Amino acid sequence: MKAMILSAGYGKRLLPLTKNCPKSLLTIGRETLLSNTIKFLIQCGVKQVIINVHYLAEQIIDYINKNKFNLSITIVNEEEKILDTGGGILNAIKNFNEPFLVINPDTIWSSNHIKDFKLIEKFFFKNKHKCSMLLVNKLKCTDKSFKGDFSLKNNLVNRNEKNNLNYIYTGLQIIRPEVFSKIREKVFSINKVWDKLISTSELYGVESNIDFLHVSNIDFYKVLSKEK
Repeated sequence: MKAMILSAGYGKRLLPLTKNCPKSLLTIGRETLLSNTIKFLIQCGVKQVIINVHYLAEQIIDYINKNKFNLSITIVNEEEKILDTGGGILNAIKNFNEPFLVINPDTIWSSNHIKDFKLIEKFFFKNKHKCSMLLVNKLKCTDKSFKGDFSLKNNLVNRNEKNNLNYIYTGLQIIRPEVFSKIREKVFSINKVWDKLISTSELYGVESNIDFLHVSNIDFYKVLSKEK
């Protein structure tokens, strides 16, 4: 399976650290967020990775070129303007002719998540889903500012019950390229795709039981840096 790492964002909630450094190149312990994600994907058996870039793109490109990772990496540079999460994937869709993994580098992925990946992979292909996402109960989130985005019942994802949004998207999903086939916009959030799938009861989720560590803001980045 191929994977796409979303790495184009500005990282505004991490200013001033991201004034001169893209968010994915911030370090936690001995790893950058990007290298940690790439090494996790290698552990999952991924052989090809596409990375989209925009903000301080040359730094990320130079970093990839200088570091030897044991897989194929393709850079897709959103040079003219940033395309948001959904637009970024659509812009790179020609690299995918079968279901692929989309992952955010600002979650602290670890070897503990390999089991989650294998579970969601099996779940996705066995049931021939259009999209399956890895979710976590908000009680598992160490950053208590996260309020929850989704409900999850019998693996079906929804967000219509505003008083029952107890689950957070971890930043990992498997998705089919054809779900983007009718979208004509160039700049849009992945939420547009998710909402369409929710409306037809076609968005599925798998629950992770691992504590959710996410570089959401500068305070939490400092906490995570001390722990490592």
